[in-house]
Formats: sequence, structure tokens, C-alpha cells
Amino acid sequence: MKLFKAILLFTAISSFSARADIYDDLAVAIRAGDARQIASHFDSKVDLALSSVEDVYSKAQAELLIKDFFSKNPPKSFNLVHKGSSKEGTLFAVGTLNCTNGKTFRVSFVLKTVRGVNILQEFRFENQ
Repeated sequence: MKLFKAILLFTAISSFSARADIYDDLAVAIRAGDARQIASHFDSKVDLALSSVEDVYSKAQAELLIKDFFSKNPPKSFNLVHKGSSKEGTLFAVGTLNCTNGKTFRVSFVLKTVRGVNILQEFRFENQ
């Protein structure tokens, strides 16, 4: 019984740690304008919104669009404002991206945990 409780506790801690890490990983990548690092968390298809462009794109297409977005809007700072999860295990976060060109964007993303891996399914940059 003690072994079962220890395994259950380890699983809960690991799950929490993995969730915290994905938020940190994505925040660091956004601050750096690192489209490749962001795309490394994408599912094979991702719902992507970048100012005036919104559609479902392949992982490769989405990476190129985000790279182009960052070339036009170089990050100055990024702060996570809110993060959480649903009962079904969907993770989400909202933050504010300030760019060197003076523009500000609301950034939001949604992840789903599949076989212990957090996969980005939706990523949005919206003008503020």
C-alpha cells in the first residue's frame, strides 16, 4: 500500500512539474522570438492566429508564419498573465508580448496532454 501511495504521489508531482515546464519553455521561446522552439511543441496541425491571419496549418507552415511574425515584431518582453487547466487535462495560458516596434499583443495558447506529452493545439497573437 505504501508503494502504491508513493507511485501515486510521484505521478502527481511529475504531472505538475511537466505542466510548469511547458509554460516556462514557451514563455522563454516567445521572449526570444524562437519560432523553432515554439513549433517543437506543435501537434501535426495547429490552429494559428497571427494578427490578420487565422487558419489551421501544418507544423512546418505554422513555424514559418511565426518566424515571419517575429521578424516583423521582434519581442521586447513577454509576461504570462494567467495559466491553468481544465478538468479534461487541457492546459492554457494567456500573456502579453511587447515588441521593440512598440506593438503589444495578447498571446494565448492551448495544449493537450497526449501520452504524457504536452502538445500545442492552438496558438494566437492578437493585437491589443
